[in-house]
Amino acid sequence: MPLFITTGCYSATSAKGMIDNPTNREKAARAIMEAAGGKLHSFYLTTGETDWMAITEFDDGADLIPPLLVVAASGAASNIKTVRAYTGAEFKAAQEKAGKIASSYKPPAK
Repeated sequence: MPLFITTGCYSATSAKGMIDNPTNREKAARAIMEAAGGKLHSFYLTTGETDWMAITEFDDGADLIPPLLVVAASGAASNIKTVRAYTGAEFKAAQEKAGKIASSYKPPAK
C-alpha cells in the first residue's frame, strides 16, 4: 500500500491545551487515521518549519483527505502538507519503466 508523509503545525490554542493537559498526540493521530481506514506507521514531533510528522499507509491518497480535513477543521493544526513516499523498490521499478518509454518522448528543443 502507498505510504504518505504528512506534516503540519499546531495552533496556539493547541499548544496551550498541550501545556495545560499534556497528552500523547500519537494516540490521537493513530485513532483518526485508523478511523479513516489507514495505518499510522509513525508519528513524530518535529522542530523547524513544522511541529509534527506522520507516516501513514492508505490504499489511495484520496482516503487520507478525510482525516486531514477533520484535523484542519478542528482548528488544532494548520499548514498541513502531504507527499507520497516511494520505497527503493518502487522507485527502481519507475526507473525501469522510464527506460522503456524514454524513446517515445521528443523534447521541444535540442
